[in-house]
Amino acid sequence: MLTVDAQITAVNAGYVELLPRALTALATRAPTTNPGPPGWLSLGCYNDSSARTLSTGMATAGGSPALTVAICTTACVTAGYSYAGVEYGGECYCGNSILNGGAPASGCTVACNGNATEFCGGPWRLNLYQVSGATTSSVTTPGSVSTTVPTGSGTAPRLPAGWNYGGCWVDNANGRIMLNQQAGNSMMTIESCITTCVNLGYKVAGMEFSSQCFCDNSLRNGAATAPDGDCNMGCVGSASEMCGGPNRVSVYSNGQFGVNPVPTTQKRGLPGQWKYVGCLQDNVGGVRSLPYQLIYTNTNNVSTCLSRCSAYGYGAGGMEYGQECYCGDASAIPAAAQLVPESQCNMACSGDPTSICGSGNLLSYYAWTGTPLQQWSYPTGNAAGLYQFLIGGVVIPLITTVGINGKITFQEKWGTGAPNTTGAYEFDPFYDNNFNLAWRAMHVKTDIFCAGGLVLPDKVGRQLTVGGWSGVSTYGIRLYWPDGSPGVNGTNDWQENPAELQLQNGRWYPSAMIMANGSILVVGGESGSNAPPVPTIEILPRVGPTIYMDWLQRTDPNNLYPFLIVLPSGGIFVGYYNEARILDEVTFNTIRTLPPVPGAVNNDAGGRTYPLEGTLVPLPQYPPYTDPLTLLVCGGSTPFGGNALDNCVSIQPEVPNAQWTIERMPSKRVMTCMAPLPDGTFLMLNGAHQGVAGFGLGKDPNFNAILYDPSKPVNQRMSIMANTTIARMYHSEALLMPDGRVLVTGSDPQDPMFPQEYRVEVFLPPYLLSGLPRPAYTIQQRDWAYGGTYQIQVTAGNIANLKVSLLGMVSSTHGNSFGARTFFPAFSCAVNVCSITAPPNAHVSPPSWFMLFILDGPTPSKASFIRIGGDPGRLGNWPQLPDFKIPGV
Repeated sequence: MLTVDAQITAVNAGYVELLPRALTALATRAPTTNPGPPGWLSLGCYNDSSARTLSTGMATAGGSPALTVAICTTACVTAGYSYAGVEYGGECYCGNSILNGGAPASGCTVACNGNATEFCGGPWRLNLYQVSGATTSSVTTPGSVSTTVPTGSGTAPRLPAGWNYGGCWVDNANGRIMLNQQAGNSMMTIESCITTCVNLGYKVAGMEFSSQCFCDNSLRNGAATAPDGDCNMGCVGSASEMCGGPNRVSVYSNGQFGVNPVPTTQKRGLPGQWKYVGCLQDNVGGVRSLPYQLIYTNTNNVSTCLSRCSAYGYGAGGMEYGQECYCGDASAIPAAAQLVPESQCNMACSGDPTSICGSGNLLSYYAWTGTPLQQWSYPTGNAAGLYQFLIGGVVIPLITTVGINGKITFQEKWGTGAPNTTGAYEFDPFYDNNFNLAWRAMHVKTDIFCAGGLVLPDKVGRQLTVGGWSGVSTYGIRLYWPDGSPGVNGTNDWQENPAELQLQNGRWYPSAMIMANGSILVVGGESGSNAPPVPTIEILPRVGPTIYMDWLQRTDPNNLYPFLIVLPSGGIFVGYYNEARILDEVTFNTIRTLPPVPGAVNNDAGGRTYPLEGTLVPLPQYPPYTDPLTLLVCGGSTPFGGNALDNCVSIQPEVPNAQWTIERMPSKRVMTCMAPLPDGTFLMLNGAHQGVAGFGLGKDPNFNAILYDPSKPVNQRMSIMANTTIARMYHSEALLMPDGRVLVTGSDPQDPMFPQEYRVEVFLPPYLLSGLPRPAYTIQQRDWAYGGTYQIQVTAGNIANLKVSLLGMVSSTHGNSFGARTFFPAFSCAVNVCSITAPPNAHVSPPSWFMLFILDGPTPSKASFIRIGGDPGRLGNWPQLPDFKIPGV
């Protein structure tokens, strides 16, 4: 569209030939008042002396020699304006509202240059016209643009293509009319300021006070025009160019621009159940009223800010300085922070110039008034569970694993334990009151520091660790065949020979998983401490070369110990750092990339895998196993600053367009441990309120345990349980024992504030403190096929209250519960014999050993060990090497 100037110039060109003849014919005729051309209403004569009444004007020196009222109104309506005004015989102005308090006046006595019978205003007087039926808009758009640029005595600046002068404007009458002030530039010119704004993606540039450059996409706060002569300060980089003045901005734009009204406080149309409270003091005595800050440089608005706060479970939100958003809890607002008169909050939101977003150290404060965003439970007494000291330890375990012999293996990093330890021990809970009998020394040949572990689905339930610390240890593959029984020592030891059996790539902090086909998938890691990543996957027993994964390369070092889960519909879920995807289980190509994993309310860079270290567990599965699998990730931290996360997130990755659900935790937690329990709940414990995983990098221990119950509604699932007195920091573990207790071990942060921790605790969940007797059963068949039905004989307990659960055998390290899976299978009972139906296939339930519990109401039995799905990967025949004993298939 042509500018107003260009349209008037074009119309004028058609009058040049007729002008002498018209002026001669009209020489003897006096001007009259004009009611306005058809479709226009005359508003009379207006004062135009203090500041422009209409925003867009003809800039040709001396005005148009052929101007008439019709020419001006035609030009204005063609350009989309509803107001037109003529002044001083030859000047035409357009706009969509009457600016600067323009008021009726007298003095419109000058005839139009192109029609001596019409008045065209006078000196600083405007004959004003309005399109019939038009109303004044609260937003004055568009702003004027002109090809004529005010300059001093030098040449006009060379503007980028499409950019034009938009007039001189009053600043700070109601606040800043442009945001995004740029850094000072002692060589600033009009061209340099515009170039800066262009490079930042803005379409409006403004210069003020010779050296100040502003960028925006519109003008704000009811900006009003000023005479061009008010912008009379030479640019510091070119004195011949005008760069605004005191509270005057020289505006340039790429096309037309909007002028937004003075903003108001948004009290309606709020998201959810938020309500405006008032203008709240912030930063009183250096203390933030709301602790979590987000910066939305160009997009902050009331809805965006409050929606973010409530999504992460915060019921207090506010905006400040236009572009800042804050979240927190109303109960934590300092008493010193008081409400002040609403008028003191007067800065427009950076993303909504019609609404107020606080001011300097003042918050536009809103509170959630609906149903509480989260409802935590606060059980007391036995209902809160109980920590108990169990036994003194021999080593500080980095990996703990329950064996199918009912015992638990402990493995430490090289040189951490007490003098003369062997690095690996087996703990027999049968002797938990006899230190000397409880521990059996075992041996490894390489350092398992930061290895991955699994229980294999071969017929003897061998335990596997892969990777480790430094050199040959990173290639380690170690196997242990559990033997003995509770109260009876075994004789088997860890089998290892790096010269015979190694990983293809050395790995520090790798993950391992049993695939649906029974093979072992090993993923990721680094080649050593602070060393390059190992962005590959490989299969055991060895099948082909390793496969490169770009996403492991890209997200190093925050993707270590990635989360791996076989999905019931096929495919493999992998979670790493703050990303997740589904891989094809044959090609390992990405089938689907999932949405980013939410982090902290104020930091999307928050992650969940080592060293940011949260933990993942799959939630229970129920027959007929058609519901999508839900994965739960709790805790974690942010890079660099190490602000621990205070939320869990969950997703059903197989669902199309799956999204993450956020549930706020009662406290922050990094180095999180989670143990699945036989009643379908999950115990969360250990870790810290601050920092990341690693030596000396965690602070402020989290002594509290949390019980997560997925049978309750979202945001009502967490109960605040008992506390321990032992700091369980880096290298602490939690593991369900076959008797239903949770084994709590370790802590080796190599930090003088927190000692190396040998003591072994147990956590007693409420189901062991109710005083109710345990149920019991016997079982004959312990090797189950998919979909098969198998019998148990209940020897104690009420059949009418019975439930059955199957919990995957877990190897625990660095908060990971490798092998965790929970099922509540179908069963039926006749008298005291119950028939249990195994899960249907290897995608619903990958081949594995399980602990089988029955529950009488809330109280679990002791577990028996059963295998489901056999050994389809024929791991029992691997490895056929001289120094390894194999059980066969």
